Amino acid sequence: MPTSAKKIVVLDRDGVINVDSDAYIKSPDEWVALPGALEAIARLTQAGYRVAVATNQSGIGRGLFDMNALNAMHLKMHKMVAAAGGRIDAVFFCPHTAEDQCECRKPKPGMLKMITERFENDPEETPCVGDSLRDLQAAAALGFIPHLVLSGKGQKTLAAGGLPEGTIVHADLRAFALDFLSEEHE
Repeated sequence: MPTSAKKIVVLDRDGVINVDSDAYIKSPDEWVALPGALEAIARLTQAGYRVAVATNQSGIGRGLFDMNALNAMHLKMHKMVAAAGGRIDAVFFCPHTAEDQCECRKPKPGMLKMITERFENDPEETPCVGDSLRDLQAAAALGFIPHLVLSGKGQKTLAAGGLPEGTIVHADLRAFALDFLSEEHE
């Protein structure tokens, strides 16, 4: 890894860190961490990794919640991760709907490009963890290492097939952190 590259892990939010809902997560009360997810982020932080979140939040574009609600959800997430001994270094989000055809909404790689610019990470050395095909497609488009977790929409994503080449599958974020960190020390 080049000396300028930073050790970073990129995570999707809904279905990876917290419970997902087809009705959208619209408030801090609805934002509920998945079992083991906060501890997984803490493990990554304590192992020297920076953690960035890249999340589609089309509920804003659909008028289901506003920026104040999103900020409150993310404040709750940051506080809960910190209480578990971890840290999220940045949250990147796309407020647009698919109809907007923006470059930041996954499966397009705009958010991941922003993360790479901000953190100067080498995509080929950077795991990107998601539960949907669009998360994995965005990762693969820039050469990130795609990791599918089977939480959230992950089971359906795996069953549907068509995963990008090289996708690594884990039960959940906790399993990803354990697998990834043990692999690093081999």
